Amino acid sequence: MIQKESIETLDHFVTLSKQEFERFSETIHSDIYEKATELILDAQKNGNRIHITGIGKPSHVANYIASLLSSTGTPTYFLHGTEAVHGSCGQLVPGDVVICISNSGETAELKATVTAIKNNGCRVIGVTGNLNSWLAKESDTCLFAGVEQEGGPLNRAPRTSILAEILVLQGLSVVLQATRGLTPREYVKWHPGGILGQLRQDEK
Repeated sequence: MIQKESIETLDHFVTLSKQEFERFSETIHSDIYEKATELILDAQKNGNRIHITGIGKPSHVANYIASLLSSTGTPTYFLHGTEAVHGSCGQLVPGDVVICISNSGETAELKATVTAIKNNGCRVIGVTGNLNSWLAKESDTCLFAGVEQEGGPLNRAPRTSILAEILVLQGLSVVLQATRGLTPREYVKWHPGGILGQLRQDEK
């Protein structure tokens, strides 16, 4: 049986998450995506590719966003956050763009990876909750994904910061998809399985 203390903690977390999500969502507007969109479109126009990376929990965000962007018209490759400095930077070529995710923007492993990325001639789009961080300063442009509290016991484990990172990058995917002008037939061609692989009645 769930203890009363656990129920109260959960209720507090849900309330706090709603507050953090609403507060953060108000910071998202089209202007913040201009430079990132420009970098990505220019790279694609020149035959370069887009990659995304992160350390720890943000690495899972990176995997999801790589899949989301790829499925909506922006082919994106996952770059392993720590393997990058052990040979995986071989997937990069000068002129590529790498999206790098870190809440603090100070993670040691990501610093090493970003340094390697830049040494390989790539541009960096930072995603961080700290616009004064090392990552923000080393990036060509930066998307803010900051929250005041993570929620949950100890207020340490990444929770609401992960929501912020996902939301701001989902926003980028929307801007890029709309800019590209992805059609229903293209989308269905890339999603031949399941319900998503069928044209809706109003799309035929």
